Amino acid sequence: QVQLVESGGGLVQAGDSLRLSCAASGRTVSNTVMAWFRQAPGKEREFVAHILWSGDYIYYTNSLKGRFTISRDNAKNTIYLRMNSLKPEDTAVYYCAGGRVISTVVSRYTNWGQGTQVTVSS
Repeated sequence: QVQLVESGGGLVQAGDSLRLSCAASGRTVSNTVMAWFRQAPGKEREFVAHILWSGDYIYYTNSLKGRFTISRDNAKNTIYLRMNSLKPEDTAVYYCAGGRVISTVVSRYTNWGQGTQVTVSS
């Protein structure tokens, strides 16, 4: 089993930055690809970005390209999401996910963290 624990969320003002972390433990070798998703109140969970532990295949949803950066630290088994120039519409619970298949689809990911709340005030 793989355990994923997110941290780094909080309440910030529009224009601020945050860095989310996702610490992976357990059978991390079973999660070739790691991703960030987010879910705003009343909306479906949506893809944000993915990365392989090798650092390859970094991909962002178009609307967030240029403001968000995904990265990884293999020595710490940790994935990061740096979010700049935050907007109120970025308010959501952010989830870390792991899977075997490179995908932007929620159902293709088999391991999920509990989520971390990001709230951006105007």
